[in-house]
Amino acid sequence: MNENEAFSQTASDLLGLNLTSHQIEAFRWYANELRSWNQRYNLTAITDPDEIIIKHFVDSLSCFMIERFRPPGNVIDVGTGAGFPGIPIKIVYPQFQVTLVESVGKKMEFCRHVSSSLGLDGIDFIQARAEHAGKSVAHRERYDWAIARAVAILPVLLEYLLPFIKLGGGAIVQKGETGPAEVHSAEKALSVLGGEIKQVLPVELPRVTEPRYLIVVDKVACTPEKYPRKPGIPAKRPLN
Repeated sequence: MNENEAFSQTASDLLGLNLTSHQIEAFRWYANELRSWNQRYNLTAITDPDEIIIKHFVDSLSCFMIERFRPPGNVIDVGTGAGFPGIPIKIVYPQFQVTLVESVGKKMEFCRHVSSSLGLDGIDFIQARAEHAGKSVAHRERYDWAIARAVAILPVLLEYLLPFIKLGGGAIVQKGETGPAEVHSAEKALSVLGGEIKQVLPVELPRVTEPRYLIVVDKVACTPEKYPRKPGIPAKRPLN
């Protein structure tokens, strides 16, 4: 079984996704571009082709283990880095409207390059810190879903994500082994910011021994206008 067949099989077995040959080719090209750009810019520490497939692509697509995470709808990916998980989600379900938030210029440049080269329509880019973007009227409480990989501890991530989400929408936070413990530390943040834990779902990635979790948060109340606080403050003084 070659690399593409293995990826297709994993997506089917683990996630119930039937990827088309066009989608598989898009992911193959994406992986090659990631490795090429990574020789000039520090985009990722993961450079082995097999690990890119599992730890970037399959991990990103694990969001689809949440049954209600399906189009239509608009998704904001906060701290996307080299486009994870937002671009893989867009490749599989182009019906999603996706917005990528990233403060580092070279990473955002790479995301624009990938999106343009793959012809991904309905994808927007915000080069800014989450604290600034979350204050913008154009983006505040406008999204059905806000998603992020492990860019900060959960109380901090909630302050980044919840201001973007409509009432009745949700957040998906992708976490490692500390995920369940972080849920307990986030009780104050959830209460203050208008969130409620809906689900903590374990994810087992092939050939990855470290546990992974999807933490699903429902938006049940409006986030007070004072949040998010000024850049750097959420990380320095988490709501816990």
